[in-house]
Amino acid sequence: METKPHHRFPLQNHLLYILLLITSNLLTFYLFSSHHGSPASSSSLPVPPPPTSSFPSEYYAFTGPHKLPFGHNPNMDSSLLNPPLAQPCLLSGSFLTTFLSYNVNSSCPDDEPLLQKLLLRGCDPLPIRRCRPASPKNPVPPLPYPDSLWTTPPDENIHWSAYTCKSFKCLVDRIKTRSFDDCKDCFDLSATGREIKRWVTPSTNPLDFTIDEVLSLAKPHNSIRIGLDLGGGSGTFAVRMRERNVTMVASTLNLNGPFSNFIASRGIIPLYTTVGKRLPFFDNTLDIVHSMHVLSNWIPTTVLHFVLFDLYRVLRPGGLFWLDHFFFVEGQMEEYVSVIESVGFEKLKWEIGRKLDRGAELKEMYISALVQKPLKNSW
Repeated sequence: METKPHHRFPLQNHLLYILLLITSNLLTFYLFSSHHGSPASSSSLPVPPPPTSSFPSEYYAFTGPHKLPFGHNPNMDSSLLNPPLAQPCLLSGSFLTTFLSYNVNSSCPDDEPLLQKLLLRGCDPLPIRRCRPASPKNPVPPLPYPDSLWTTPPDENIHWSAYTCKSFKCLVDRIKTRSFDDCKDCFDLSATGREIKRWVTPSTNPLDFTIDEVLSLAKPHNSIRIGLDLGGGSGTFAVRMRERNVTMVASTLNLNGPFSNFIASRGIIPLYTTVGKRLPFFDNTLDIVHSMHVLSNWIPTTVLHFVLFDLYRVLRPGGLFWLDHFFFVEGQMEEYVSVIESVGFEKLKWEIGRKLDRGAELKEMYISALVQKPLKNSW
């Protein structure tokens, strides 16, 4: 009986078939993934535009990357230096272009409002510029310490172009107007002003802690030596702490007033930075952080959560965080108390009360709290 022979394909035909199968699968995957992007590539997420030739040459001169003169650096694990530039800077392209449009080795544009607008939009840190900033025309020598602590500096030492007021008298008199300005009563250092009484005069309001009361709770005695005042106003809190041998850095912005210059004139270091930026201090280093008003319900809750954890990070074990008059409305109480308590601080003083100056019907509230980073097992 005759049998039909078996047909055998050469080996190269088998390999060709496998190659075609793999190629078709890869092509299908490519086509599918190009039409159905992952959530991370969703157009709903803000993606900064890539740098283009429309940016001034100083943008590229600053951002580099720059080759290190001696090659690979083991500390950086790189042979390149990339100067820091905040991602939101690229989301404000027109402002960034204006900010970086200047003549190298010359005078900077007189553009403090633009600079601050970029910072407030998240462009922090700003790129460094190779130009000289605008300065007062006829400055006079600063007052010596301790006279500088409670003396209004001379008008001649301020470059006023960015502000509505052109003198400190005008700033002091703003309290008499209906205009809305940040810290409108805090430039008055006179004996009849409010500043000289703040944080040192005992009050019947349980929300008003005094500095001496807070320092007395620190263990051991005199263990509070260095700290940060977050949102330092005109520097009065830091001045009162310096009078008690505590060195403070006061963060601030110049919101229609020369807050940074005013703080510096009193002998306090001003830190020109925004809320939400990682603090420029190493872990477990500060004895105390104080914040009044700048942390409140204007900040998105998630951002506030990050900020509180960053404050926890820079405080040493046993360090104190003084949350001074945190503002919110009654319906938000559970939300904010939960956020604050989640960080892991231990409560030393905790007061919740109503803010009544605009009427009880608004249901506005304050939290004043003194909390401590645990001395042990703080992580």
